[in-house]
Amino acid sequence: MASLRPMTPAAFLRPDVLVLAGGGIVGEAWMHGVLAGIEDGAAVDLRETEAFVGTSAGSIVAAWLAAGRRPRRAGDGGGPPFATPPAPEVDATGAGIDRLDGVAAGLRGAVRGAARIGWAASAPLAGVAVAIGTPAGALARAAVLSRAAGHGRPLTDLRRRVATWDVGFDGRLRVCTVDRRSGRRVVFGAPGAPPAEVADAVCASCSIPWVFSPVRIGDREYVDGGAWSVTNLDAARTGPGTHVLCLDPAAGLGGDDRRTAAVRGAFRAASELERQVLRRRGTRVLHVAPDRDAGAAMGTNFMAPGHARGAQVAGYRQGLALAAA
Repeated sequence: MASLRPMTPAAFLRPDVLVLAGGGIVGEAWMHGVLAGIEDGAAVDLRETEAFVGTSAGSIVAAWLAAGRRPRRAGDGGGPPFATPPAPEVDATGAGIDRLDGVAAGLRGAVRGAARIGWAASAPLAGVAVAIGTPAGALARAAVLSRAAGHGRPLTDLRRRVATWDVGFDGRLRVCTVDRRSGRRVVFGAPGAPPAEVADAVCASCSIPWVFSPVRIGDREYVDGGAWSVTNLDAARTGPGTHVLCLDPAAGLGGDDRRTAAVRGAFRAASELERQVLRRRGTRVLHVAPDRDAGAAMGTNFMAPGHARGAQVAGYRQGLALAAA
């Protein structure tokens, strides 16, 4: 895997593109911490990054930065620390999983395993083949998502909060979602994407099936972009010489039981395939997962609000280390 030049205050190279992956409340906190640590350690302003790609919780962080706001520090005050709303750990996802009759057993097993760790209820639907967008993958995903209709609660508070950030799709921001009916990815803000408000697109990207309601934009319903891929690295606008920094909370998912390990492996395999796509474009990618300390602070339930502060602090230390490496 190619990487950026050494990250020192004198030589740190601000990425051309920031790719911010899914990871629930806890992953959102960790990403803020890492970005803040990089900024403080390398004396750079990541708000000036040329482009942002966000998926699920990462779409919130991407929209925050695109709105001209600095990554949150642990000492910041003024309201709730993070925008992602808490979600039931098992109940809501479990109800949906019981309705997956007729879906391939392997896919069903991956979703069952994910339900045990709260966030990521939809991400394993992305499997390796599905993440690449094969027709079979889209059909399987659509079959699963069709059973999510009418389930979950609306992300009203999140939409209201993002709407106050005064951010629009100006060519810099891309938000990854999945069309619930077709099972295909839709990247709002990319050329050819349907028109949308950023707040609506972010809510759609965060709408974990069976936990949060699908979001209607135009005449279609959209759900969590993690149902396609946790990172969506290949949605970045890149080319020869482009530098990409990807923060991937799910790559550090803790837990040693068989199901959690399988989910973690699926995340990593899909991400590696996407990195290969970018490398073929001549793009250099630095893929950052939580380190050991951050992983311990984050735990195994990425929707647990009580772990957010610890994840943010650990992420900040990791960001400082990246800037000084």
